[in-house]
Amino acid sequence: MPMTHSMRYALAGLLLATLCWSGNALVARAVVGEIPPFTLSFWRWCVALLLLLPFVAKPLWQHRAALRAAGWRLLVLAAIGIAGYNSLLYAAAQTTAAINITLVNTCLPLMTFIGAGLLLGEWPQPRAWWGMGVAALGLLVLISQGSWNRLAELAFNRGDLIMLLAVADWSLYSLLLRRWASHLLPIPPLALLGMLMLLGVPLILPFYLYELAQGAHFSLTPSNLAAIGYTALFASLLAYLAWNHAIRVLGAAKAALSNYLMPVFTALLGWLLLGETLQNYHWLGASLIVVGLLLGTQRASLRAKTG
Repeated sequence: MPMTHSMRYALAGLLLATLCWSGNALVARAVVGEIPPFTLSFWRWCVALLLLLPFVAKPLWQHRAALRAAGWRLLVLAAIGIAGYNSLLYAAAQTTAAINITLVNTCLPLMTFIGAGLLLGEWPQPRAWWGMGVAALGLLVLISQGSWNRLAELAFNRGDLIMLLAVADWSLYSLLLRRWASHLLPIPPLALLGMLMLLGVPLILPFYLYELAQGAHFSLTPSNLAAIGYTALFASLLAYLAWNHAIRVLGAAKAALSNYLMPVFTALLGWLLLGETLQNYHWLGASLIVVGLLLGTQRASLRAKTG
């Protein structure tokens, strides 16, 4: 079946979201010791909300009936998608390496594939599983840098367990977006994101205040302000809008496969911004990931459960 314009836009959105979140992971590691995790999460969403509010204030009022109808579902989505995931990721980055975060993230497609079957009745066909397997192989090539001995040297710690919880949190957010699509569809994407932010920021506030009470502060340096600005504009506004749209069009299981592109984009960003060299294993791993992504996101690769 030929790919529609809507699917092309959704796939382009997945690429944009993954690119933005690859930068977010780099920022999270870069500001360790500079900005406490809940502080970064709180101010990220505050700035994003201030940027978005002028554009969504009127739509929020116009669609207040649909927002009331969605009710508690919006609060759940805000708790896990706005307050939960990024706070957990920033907390994990305090005590684990970027390569471990990437490795733990490989659990996301598997969690989402299984969750799509159990919660949505959307069981991926063999082609999608093959796509996930090929992409996972490409990811292992990147992580191992072409040497399988490197995998045996990896060590895991508390930060990795926190990241695993973050991955489960994001998988649930994606699945619930799909499951509650009929309740959320009347709400425009910008208004939906604005409402989730309005609900999510107060949920982060107690943890931010706790950090302040423990003496955790950050300096208003240009680099710290740039980190908050990046996470607010790119990792929050642009990435969330693109991801939410992709979930509506492609489904949670297909969208989750784009997670394998994060190490590819991280390597490209390192090449462009830091002057790091791209090795043969980068090209091999990236090629396998792209092939797996294309294989797993074909329109025929997902069927609804019957009976």
